[in-house]
Amino acid sequence: MRYERINIWEENEYSYSAAFGFRPNLRTYLHEDTDAKPCVLVIPGGGYRMVSPTEGEIVAKCFNSKGYQAFVGTYTTNFLGLEPLRLQPLKDIARMVRLIRAGADEFHVNPDQIVLCGFSAGAHLCGSLCVHWQDIQDSLYPSVSARPDGAILSYPVITSGESAHRDSFTALLGDHPSEEELTYMSLEKQVTKETSPIFLWQTVTDELVPVENSYLMAMALKKTGISFEHHVFPKGKHGLSLANEDWAEGRFGEPYALEQMMGIADAVKNGEIEVPQEALGFLNFFVHPEAADASVFPASSPVKEVSVWPDLADVWMRENCF
Repeated sequence: MRYERINIWEENEYSYSAAFGFRPNLRTYLHEDTDAKPCVLVIPGGGYRMVSPTEGEIVAKCFNSKGYQAFVGTYTTNFLGLEPLRLQPLKDIARMVRLIRAGADEFHVNPDQIVLCGFSAGAHLCGSLCVHWQDIQDSLYPSVSARPDGAILSYPVITSGESAHRDSFTALLGDHPSEEELTYMSLEKQVTKETSPIFLWQTVTDELVPVENSYLMAMALKKTGISFEHHVFPKGKHGLSLANEDWAEGRFGEPYALEQMMGIADAVKNGEIEVPQEALGFLNFFVHPEAADASVFPASSPVKEVSVWPDLADVWMRENCF
């Protein structure tokens, strides 16, 4: 397998003030042969506060094993709430799609077969590109489309309304967003005839993001006539990733998705920033890893019924996106 790290922005292009040395990037999981293949770009979740390692490499390798060229995107997040993200994460993944599409020959990707696979807030980010892709311009790739050919939204944050995961929208838009901002980021209100096909899955017992989120998106897609598939499994907690034995036993792969968190930890160690008391418990995992509480990424049990979702998504992609 071909592994590579690719910074998506040049230094003079990226200016998020709370990045702490981090630069958004792609990691590749590519086949050694040169045949053009469909592509899955994995976008982990983390409430727009971090990028979770539990939904990165493990998922990319799964889709690579199914014959896809796979990438993991590590995008800008807002752990400390110092600066609302607004459109920066969306600009990050729009650039990722354009970079992959423009480099299709280099990556051995079919440029018309690029699907996003997002989780939780990462699924909100993927869904945002599905509905707002025309809004994000790029001077480096002015003629390359950022429209995904499809998206897999796993236990997605969708709505800013009654069933919202409120903290995701606070990280994204700040403490006092306007109604216009909230409406723009409420994806069920933004579906148009130009929206990409979407595969949705969630569990009824999701304790963090109400299951109504995926229903709202499914209804909006149906009303607009966009191709979609929607699976609701009866049980399983939030953050299931692949829901298999590897996930349950903590075999997630390399933790590079936490790069921005590591930068924050270094700033704390060096006395450069003060961290709110409520954030210290989690951040200590990175500041003092030798004494970290293992409950940050606790052991789990596989959920066999849910673990079939990559197979379902594979069939859906090949029948509906390509």
